[in-house]
Amino acid sequence: MLEKKNIIWVYILSVAFILINATCIYYNYYYFNLFPAALLIVLLAIFSLDKLILLVVFLTPLAVNLQNFDEGFGLSLPTEPIIFGIMMIFILKQINHSSIDTKLMNHPITIAIILNLVWILITSITSQMPVVSFKFLLSRLWFVIVFYFLCTQLFKNYSNIKKYIWLYIIPFTLIIFYTLYNHYLLDFGEQPANYVMSPFYNDHTIYGAMLAMFFPVLLFFTLNKKYSLRVRITAILFFIVFIVALIFSYTRAAWLSLAVALIVYIILLLRIKFRTLMYGLTVVIILVFVFRADIILKLESNRQDASQDFNKHIESISNISTDASNVERLNRWSCALRMFETKPILGYGPGTYSFQYAPFQHASEKTIISTNKGDKGNAHSEYLGPLSESGLLGPITFIAILLTVLSTAFRLYYSIKDYEMKKLLLVTILGLVTYIVHGALNNFLDTDKASVPFWGFIAMIVAIDIYHKDRGEEKSITEN
Repeated sequence: MLEKKNIIWVYILSVAFILINATCIYYNYYYFNLFPAALLIVLLAIFSLDKLILLVVFLTPLAVNLQNFDEGFGLSLPTEPIIFGIMMIFILKQINHSSIDTKLMNHPITIAIILNLVWILITSITSQMPVVSFKFLLSRLWFVIVFYFLCTQLFKNYSNIKKYIWLYIIPFTLIIFYTLYNHYLLDFGEQPANYVMSPFYNDHTIYGAMLAMFFPVLLFFTLNKKYSLRVRITAILFFIVFIVALIFSYTRAAWLSLAVALIVYIILLLRIKFRTLMYGLTVVIILVFVFRADIILKLESNRQDASQDFNKHIESISNISTDASNVERLNRWSCALRMFETKPILGYGPGTYSFQYAPFQHASEKTIISTNKGDKGNAHSEYLGPLSESGLLGPITFIAILLTVLSTAFRLYYSIKDYEMKKLLLVTILGLVTYIVHGALNNFLDTDKASVPFWGFIAMIVAIDIYHKDRGEEKSITEN
């Protein structure tokens, strides 16, 4: 009897929706078509938050970013409103009763992330543009809360780690086909490569960064003999698509980041301790500083501009004399350093670089793509941007996160016995390394496209450290 009543209600509600929606369409009001999707999201938020998070991961590559430079805030639709809603549910749950695992809260990576967030909060209060800075803080919070704090809990189920990865890769591959088709229509030129992925990715730099970040992961699924032949063949096909996309992205930073990831892979194979690696890196930095004049002189002798020819395009990476993209980066970095010299302690405020850097430009350093409007990118660095916006502790607290993550990941890699988990951890490390390298040349962590994999990969490392490292879990992917 109850089942019959429920069926009747389904029919009544369905007919009501059809009539209301038909009326709305007749009067050219189409937004009511979104009602079923909105209802699904609400139901998932109430009854299955884990599935809603995975849905957001799937939607991220397909989302369209709406920029509003006057307000200093962009919005990615449909993902960021959903992410904000998930964050609010999380906060309400914490107010009612704390549900965060104490192991997670006491983890060194969590402590480093909280310190960084606290410093962003402090410098938002002292910001030259508080509204812009608090919007930046809010954006950082919803990414960290959902894709770090909640995803570490999501990854208690080990199979969710692989689901998370594939749920980004599959829709991203659709965007790759869309991009390659647009590129084909324009004869695969180097200049069109800058925008053919629009409106899903703003330009080829973030598109290339995400290609590089998932490149090691696909290699893992391709070469891992523990997975079924069907899975490996599927991964090979995806991997080939990513190779083609990476070549035609003309993104030099992506190619460079993969080269560095290869070096890190060799370091891990040689079982070099993280502490030793840091000593070596410190020596390299000191040598670069000592011989900086000779290095700059050598770089200035390179006049090869970006080109459709692959070899010449690679050669143009070190051109700091005539390549407009490279020279403009130097201009933005110089502005960031001058802003830091003016406000070294608290900076101008998180998210304010685009609005504040114009007076710090020198006419001799401007390029044909320079602007005073803040509408063509920001500091182009995850490290120099915070230096100008949050003072010295801005990049220090962010670098502390990266060092803590890498230190934890190296320790885990050397200690884990489970073959499949060890390899998955390895490619997660290498994927993060590609973004860390990118961070020296670009900054994308204010977008969902980069934040979803970046904080998600960190959450994977922490989840493996807290929940899985001693379990020796051996599962075939066909079981998941």
